[in-house]
Amino acid sequence: MQPIRTFNVSPSLPSRLESLRPLAYNLHWDWNAESKDLFRRLDPDLWEVSHHNPVYMLGNISQVRLQEVVEDEGFLAQMDRAARQLEDYLQERSWYDKHRAQETANKTDKYSQECFAYFSAEFGLVDCLPIYSGGLGVLAGDHLKSASDLGLPLVGVGLLYQQGYFAQYLNADGWQQERYLSNDFYNMPLHLERNADGSELRIEVDYPGRTVYARVWRVQVGTVPLYLMDTNIEPNNPYDHDITDQLYGGDIDMRIHQEIMLGVGGVRMLKALGLRVTAYHMNEGHAAFSGLERTRMLMQEEGLKYEQASQLVASSNIFTTHTPVPAGIDLFAPDKTLYYLGRYAEVFGLSKDQFLGLGRENTGDLTSPFSMAVLALKTSTFANGVAQLHGVVSRGMFKALWQNLPVQEVPITAITNGVHARSCVASATQTLYDRYLGPNWSSAPVNSPLWERINTIPDEELWRNHERCRLDMVVFVREHLVNHLRDRGASAAEITQAQEVLDPSVLTIGFARRFATYKRATLWMRDLERCKRILAGNKDRRVQFVISGKAHPKDIPGKELIREINHFIREQGLSKQVVFVPNYDIHVARLLVAGCDIWLNTPRRPREASGTSGMKASMNGLPNLSVLDGWWDEADYVRTGWAIGHGENYEDPMYQDEIEANALYDLIEQDVVPLFYNRDSDSLPRPWIAKMKDAIRLNCPFFNTERMVSEYAMRAYFPASDRYHSLSVDHYAPAHELAKWKANLSDHWYNIKIASIDISDTADVKVDQTITVKAKIDLATLTPNDIQVQLYQGAIDANGEIVDGIPVVMACQEQDSNGSSVYTAELVYTHSGLQGLSLRVLPQHEYLSSPYEPRLILWAS
Repeated sequence: MQPIRTFNVSPSLPSRLESLRPLAYNLHWDWNAESKDLFRRLDPDLWEVSHHNPVYMLGNISQVRLQEVVEDEGFLAQMDRAARQLEDYLQERSWYDKHRAQETANKTDKYSQECFAYFSAEFGLVDCLPIYSGGLGVLAGDHLKSASDLGLPLVGVGLLYQQGYFAQYLNADGWQQERYLSNDFYNMPLHLERNADGSELRIEVDYPGRTVYARVWRVQVGTVPLYLMDTNIEPNNPYDHDITDQLYGGDIDMRIHQEIMLGVGGVRMLKALGLRVTAYHMNEGHAAFSGLERTRMLMQEEGLKYEQASQLVASSNIFTTHTPVPAGIDLFAPDKTLYYLGRYAEVFGLSKDQFLGLGRENTGDLTSPFSMAVLALKTSTFANGVAQLHGVVSRGMFKALWQNLPVQEVPITAITNGVHARSCVASATQTLYDRYLGPNWSSAPVNSPLWERINTIPDEELWRNHERCRLDMVVFVREHLVNHLRDRGASAAEITQAQEVLDPSVLTIGFARRFATYKRATLWMRDLERCKRILAGNKDRRVQFVISGKAHPKDIPGKELIREINHFIREQGLSKQVVFVPNYDIHVARLLVAGCDIWLNTPRRPREASGTSGMKASMNGLPNLSVLDGWWDEADYVRTGWAIGHGENYEDPMYQDEIEANALYDLIEQDVVPLFYNRDSDSLPRPWIAKMKDAIRLNCPFFNTERMVSEYAMRAYFPASDRYHSLSVDHYAPAHELAKWKANLSDHWYNIKIASIDISDTADVKVDQTITVKAKIDLATLTPNDIQVQLYQGAIDANGEIVDGIPVVMACQEQDSNGSSVYTAELVYTHSGLQGLSLRVLPQHEYLSSPYEPRLILWAS
């Protein structure tokens, strides 16, 4: 039966409890212990049943209970404290004020009003907002939290999925099944954005033959608003309702629909909200269509030509890739791309092949698909991977976009991921850190003397706190498993058995992450006999495993891994020692990274872009046991854990699995187990505790989003925002100048000739001997202001190539009578051996973000 009218019914609160409403609707409660404890105290059972959703709680709690707390002075005092903390927090912008606002204080109002937009297909903020699938989304959520902590003028842009990502359950055979639950937006910490007249704020996005509408919801993440688009509304047709139905659901057509809504719709939404964004950040390539829409708007609404508009867009775009393999990149067939987005080619005045070339590494390959990562790279001023090793991998993956540029100079840098400390460290552990390190530990930099106070934490106190966390995890796993078994109608014997899984005093190894095959979730089971021997141990040195994670619904090999683990548990009679925890989410993850003793990670190097669960574990004092991939490759893996292997790459994956499985077994048997169970007269594993303290001291200050987001701000947001303003003044006159200069440069670049190179010394030189080089360059119609000439020096490898070359800029001295420009430089070699020297010409202009931006380079032959 359809209603004739609908009502949005809000929670009814006694006036004295009105402070609960703003606390519930701002996700600051997730990382503020006072607020979170307040809602748990209000109704512990409802807090758990609601998946820690304070908005749902306020709408469903009994009025009797509300009247009780009105009379509870202790509760009211805590509520008032939490309300004051939120109010104080919302006024705090010290980091941004210190590093940016003062810098722009003497400039125009237009310049000083900055806004950074962060686009992501998923955001993992809290478990009651299930619009994330895994690490990418949780990273995006942590990014917003730290942007709020730092006071950055940042907004998030995403999609609000009606069903979100799936809830996982296992059938009797241990096979993953998916259950999609419908989100009730009106009982979640969401605000529906409205126009001044009270009507819903809606945007329109053009699709072939129709217009699709989306309304806008806001999640308040501290000071940062996250705006989410929702297409499940009238007058959209049923297919278009589903654009924001499931995260990563549907076929390739649904994927391009979603990415158009995220990119194109996201840009239109920001305009509808009245936001003037000065830097755009694409978290993965899903939002790359945003660059096309920004270009169209600048052309049709600001009167710019394509060259000017695309230049302005590229100068203020930032792209972060999380993909270490080509198979992880979204690709669309050429005909499909033109069908959905061909109208942009017409607006831009580009041919079909020119337009498709925006998403192709080789623009001459007219059959290659349209790559979202390539589009993002071609329309960005700053690009980065998410760990130093991933930066190396990414430069190798995309080097074809910069022909003739040494791979180490490909302009894809790295900003290593982090995690939000106050969100992932157990509450009791945070209290411990607050007591001994002070309240600012979560934001203290690496060089802060605060971290030396770790040694003031008594060993016994740190260890007993960890034992409590392990017990909390064991209790949760038992309850969670029992509920799961009851839901699928398991036998009474199975339920009884689940109530006794795990031993809260036994060494517990945790493995929890997305079940992609390259992560090798079953590597620890490769040698069954050795594995069983480790698990059995002796009664005083036992080992147990806690495992969790989801496979993508269409990833059959990933699902096979989950079933293989569950069959192993059942067939080997290890249900008490090895537990698979179903329906991995933020809440499960937080308990596991705090309650396990060691965190296991076994990806096939170099397939792990970063990985963040191990960072969370280390912040809770857990040593890591991991392959040297992602973030762990740059951590102090000797003092804060153990490395599986030495960073080798293998051609034969079966051989690699054998070698690394044996290395894993050796480490567990010879290092991990003895260190954990070696107790002193106080029953304390002091060497293990020392490793825990190192894990906290060395990893916590660096592998956190406080450092990560501040790095994005200093290296990407501020420079991109500056370029946007610089190119926008005088109705985009500098953008026009730069576009005109680039066109002229492109037309005449290949007329440049390196006429001669004179080197002062013979082939035999000594270390630290000065060498003078003079070169004559025929610039044709270009001028010395248009180019820079560099010497390129470095050692010679076995293939006769210069490796790890160092550029030395040459100075322009004069123009000779033939019109050639004369450049000179002096250099020295600081190492002996076979060394090489070359010369190259690169573009230069005051408005270029880097000399590599035009993708033009001339080398001496």
